[in-house]
Amino acid sequence: MTFGFASPSHVPPPASADSARLGRMLEPAEWASAGIPLLRNPREVVADLHDRHRPGPSTAIVAVLDAQERVTASASFTEFAVSPDGWGFRNVLLAHLRRVIPHDLRLRAPVRTAVLLYCREGEPRWTETDGAWMWGLRDACTLHGLRCGAYITLTPDRWQVLGEGRGGRRPRRSPLDEPSGEPTGVSHREMRRTTAALPDAPYAAMGIPAQNRSKPRRTGGGAPEAHRHTAAR
Repeated sequence: MTFGFASPSHVPPPASADSARLGRMLEPAEWASAGIPLLRNPREVVADLHDRHRPGPSTAIVAVLDAQERVTASASFTEFAVSPDGWGFRNVLLAHLRRVIPHDLRLRAPVRTAVLLYCREGEPRWTETDGAWMWGLRDACTLHGLRCGAYITLTPDRWQVLGEGRGGRRPRRSPLDEPSGEPTGVSHREMRRTTAALPDAPYAAMGIPAQNRSKPRRTGGGAPEAHRHTAAR
């Protein structure tokens, strides 16, 4: 005879790692109902990011757009995942966002939008990997004070904005754009960062030496420089 305590029937068994991983992904219907703002011109955004980063297979490009949908910062990186997990994707996206742009957590409402373009093989339809990237992008935007924007897949033939019906042909590079001595089709993966122009940038561009640059003139107290005092006779 053995004695012990039976676990209550209403307590669910512990979740496996795989079921937890599957819970960290979004399906197209969930993504479409999340209120993701639509891009006014997704073709221009895709062409701009493709020209900046020239992505190859398994390359992700995260970009931050301003209110006019201009790219203010972007980073590209290669991410291979046998078992895609939104948690891991969230962490890597957040790390790259922190490197290229300050957070907006102090603002009451987000003013900038983050979008993600993922280059992969296969068909443009939704996959589990896409669902994990969607989950990761949404969570990373929340933690960085950004508005979660579009998720775009880039396959060998076309680009597709998942969660909506817009898509088009994949941008092509001209052979004239290839660097000399490098085989055509080699992709460049690099992290890019945008910074504000320094105050001396216009002078440097015109070739004016530092010692010849005009400096602002200061006057004390706002008194007119031509003010004269005459002695009493």
